[in-house]
Amino acid sequence: MGTEIERKFLVSAVPDLQHLDRAVIRQGYLTAPEDSTELRLRQKNERYFLTLKGCGELVRVERETEISGEQFETFWPETTERRVEKERYTGTLSDGRVFDLDVFQGGLTPLHMVEVEFETEADAKSFVPPEWFGAEVTEDKRYKNKTLAIKGVPV
Repeated sequence: MGTEIERKFLVSAVPDLQHLDRAVIRQGYLTAPEDSTELRLRQKNERYFLTLKGCGELVRVERETEISGEQFETFWPETTERRVEKERYTGTLSDGRVFDLDVFQGGLTPLHMVEVEFETEADAKSFVPPEWFGAEVTEDKRYKNKTLAIKGVPV
C-alpha cells in the first residue's frame, strides 16, 4: 500500500445491506485541523491501525500499519473532538469493483457515503457510477473524514 486512488460519492438510495460484509469503525485524527497530512487511528472491529494519508484528492499517498489495542488506546485520548464513528458495508458492483458504503453514526447521522478504489487514474476517470450513487464529493474537502470529524456534516 503506497498510493490510494479513490472516488467518493454521497448515496442517493441505500442498497440492500443484508448480504454485505459489515464492520464497526471508530477513527480519530492525531494531526491538527490545518495539517495537510493526516495521521489517523482506526479501530475496525477488533483490529487496530495507524494510517498516514498525504494531501490530494483523487490520488494521494497512504501508508498503514496494524498496531495493538494497547497502542491504540495509548493515543486515542489525543483524538478528542476529531473522531468519526461509522458502520462500513463492503460489497461488489456489477462490474466487479469493490465498494465501501459508510453509514455514519453520532453527530454525523444521517450521512451515507460510498467510495471505490482503483488501480489506475485512468480506471478511476472512466468509472461510471451506478444509479444509487449520488453526487460525487471526491474533490470536496468538506467530505473528507478528517473534516467531518472536526466540523460535522456540511450544510
